[in-house]
Amino acid sequence: MLTFTAIVFLLAVLMAFRVPIAFAMGITGTLGLAAQLGFKPALAVLERTFFDTSASFILVAIPLFIFMAELLTAGDVTRRAIVACQSWIGHVKGGLAMATVASSVLLAALVGSSTAATAAMASSAFPEMRRHKYSDRLSAAVVSVGGTLAVVVPPSIVLVVYGVLTETSIGKLFIAGVIPGLLTAVGLAIVIKIIAHTTDQAPAGEPFELKKAVKNSRHVIPMVLLMVAVIGAIYGGIASPSEAAALGVMGSLIIVLFQRSLKWVAFNQSISSAIRATVMIVTIVACSAIFSNYLAFTRITHSLLEFVATTDMPREMIMGIIILTLLVMGMFMDQLAILSLAMPLAFPTAMALDYDPVWFGIVVTKTVEIGLLTPPLGLNAYVAAAQTRVPLGTIFRGILPFLAMEVVVLILLMSFPLITLFLPELMAR
Repeated sequence: MLTFTAIVFLLAVLMAFRVPIAFAMGITGTLGLAAQLGFKPALAVLERTFFDTSASFILVAIPLFIFMAELLTAGDVTRRAIVACQSWIGHVKGGLAMATVASSVLLAALVGSSTAATAAMASSAFPEMRRHKYSDRLSAAVVSVGGTLAVVVPPSIVLVVYGVLTETSIGKLFIAGVIPGLLTAVGLAIVIKIIAHTTDQAPAGEPFELKKAVKNSRHVIPMVLLMVAVIGAIYGGIASPSEAAALGVMGSLIIVLFQRSLKWVAFNQSISSAIRATVMIVTIVACSAIFSNYLAFTRITHSLLEFVATTDMPREMIMGIIILTLLVMGMFMDQLAILSLAMPLAFPTAMALDYDPVWFGIVVTKTVEIGLLTPPLGLNAYVAAAQTRVPLGTIFRGILPFLAMEVVVLILLMSFPLITLFLPELMAR
C-alpha cells in the first residue's frame, strides 16, 4: 500500500508540473510495475501491453474520423453549414444563437472534437452575432457550449476512446449518443429563447428570405447525406465504426473535390493535423493501459470491487459519488485525461453495480462534457476567449444558465436510462 501511495503521489506531482498525461501515466505505471514485479518482468509487461493496445484494429477509426473532419473543415464545408443554419432561423429573436447551436450539431457530427468545433464556431458564428448586436456575453457562451456537443454527438473521439479503454461496442456508443446529443441541443435552444425574451442580449436578425436559405443549403446537403450514411451504416450493421470512418473519409474527399473547395496546401495540413491528433490519442490509450496493468497487479481494482459487493450503500449513491468525482476532475483536466485516469477504477465499479456499459459511457461522456465549461479550466471557454477576445470572466458568466441546463440533461440521462438505450436496443433487434 505504501508503494501505491508513492506512485499516486508521483503521478500527481508530474501532472502538477504539466507533464503530458500520457507520459505521466506511462512513467508511474512502469515504475509501479517494476516495484511490484521486478525490472525485467515489468519490461515484458510493458512491451506486450503497449503493442496489444496500439495495434488494436478499432483504433483505426480515430485517424479516419479526424481526417474526415479535417478535410471538411479545410474544404470550407463546415463554414457553409453554419451559414445555411443561420439562413433558416436567424431571423427570429435569438435566432442567430439558436442557429449556432444547430450548426454545432452538424459540426459535431463531422469534426468529433470539442475544441475544434468551438474554434470553428468562434471564427464564423461569433462575428455574425456581434454584427447583429448580440451581446458578447451571450455570443461567446453559445459558441463555447455549442462546441461541447462534439463530445456526445457521433462520431465523437471521446466515445471512441471510452470504447477502446473499456472494450465497449463503439457502434452502440455512437448510436446511443444521438438522442442525448439532440436533447442537449434542444435544452440549449430553450435557454437561448428564455434569455432572448427576458433580456436585450439577443435581438431579431435580418428578414427571412427563402431563396437565400435554399441557395445557402445547396452545399450542405451532401454533408448531411454523408453524415446519415456513416451513422446509418453503423446502425444497420452494414459496417463497423472503422469501416464507416473509411466511408466518411472517401465521401468527404469526394465532396470537397466536387465542390472544388480544397487547396493542396490545406490538404497537406489536414493530413498533418490528423497524424498529430492520432499520435496523441493512441499514446494516451497505450499509457493508460500500462497504468491499468499496474492497478491490476496491486489488486486495488479487486479490493474496490469487493468493497462495492459488501457495502450497504445504495448503488445510486455510489454512482453519484463517481459522477461527482468526474465533475470535480473536469474542473482541472481535459476529457481524455479524465477517461484514462478514471476508467480503470470507475468502469469495473459500474459493471459490478450491474449498470449497462453503453449507458455508463454516455453518462461519463456527458459528465466530462460539462467539465469543458466549468472553471478554472473550462477548456472550451479558453478556446472561445482566445478566438473572440472576450474576457474569460464574461464568458463564464454567460455559460452559467447553459451549465444549469447541462446538469438537468445529465440528471435526466441518469434517471431515465431508456433515453440513452432506446436506439441501441432497436439496433440489437
